[in-house]
Amino acid sequence: MDKIILQNLEFGKYHGLGNDYVIINNLKYGIPDDKKSDLAKILCRHHYSIGADGVLFVCHPKITDVRMKMFNPDGSQAEMCGNGVRCFAKFLYENDIYKEEEIEIETLQGIVIAKLTVIDDKVKTVTIDMGNPTLDCESIPVNLESPVNQCINESIVVLDKIFKFTAVSTGNPHAVIFSKEIINDEDLKKYGAAIESNILFPKKTNVEFVKVLSKEEATLRVFERGVGVTNSCGTGTCAAVVAGTTLGLFSENTPVTVHNDGGDLTITYDGKSVYMEGPAEKVFDGVIERIEF
Repeated sequence: MDKIILQNLEFGKYHGLGNDYVIINNLKYGIPDDKKSDLAKILCRHHYSIGADGVLFVCHPKITDVRMKMFNPDGSQAEMCGNGVRCFAKFLYENDIYKEEEIEIETLQGIVIAKLTVIDDKVKTVTIDMGNPTLDCESIPVNLESPVNQCINESIVVLDKIFKFTAVSTGNPHAVIFSKEIINDEDLKKYGAAIESNILFPKKTNVEFVKVLSKEEATLRVFERGVGVTNSCGTGTCAAVVAGTTLGLFSENTPVTVHNDGGDLTITYDGKSVYMEGPAEKVFDGVIERIEF
């Protein structure tokens, strides 16, 4: 396909707990999907471009209020992003694209509902109904040698260690590992990368290392699929609470405060749906005078 040249491309830079995104109103520009991937690879490059953990595009919906499409720094399309969808909802409201305090947003994974807390016409926090998580191996997907339908506290051999993990999909795949200590930077990169691309996960996986502090509190560090180490992960934090509840570490209908490197998210899992509450912040707005991709 021929290259596209855009002039005066407007964008917003937002972050949710340090997970940062470039957001583009594609209702205005009509960038096709195959070129969204190319653009994301350019814009996400730290030091050489804007730098981000992903690019979010505002797109026409099929049945709801609006559609979000997210592309990772490596150009792959993400099914869903918890921190990203909070930023996306704030962008919609504060840019008068969809001026409602409850927004139905289509994603590649399905429909999520964002409820905005607005003060003085500014979005302060966003609560996302993330829908129903699944532990079904085929749906996640995860390929275990043993014939089980759910992957709960299974073993995985990685490099020189054996980890116990629980596989959960909250819109995208997660391998949740509970440990007694908070994982250090070196091990997070080393083991996170090895697990992400392990043959058990045909579509790769996000990896969360979690230390439980109490029934209502935990600390989490994440290695994101297609990105690497990030400051936080909304869907991963939800997956951690779902996995912990399944293992009896947390309780249904009890909010759990989860400390990510970038800040805190509050997650509530009622046994069916999972709810995520957290902040979203605008960093700046910008205009790219000319870009070819």
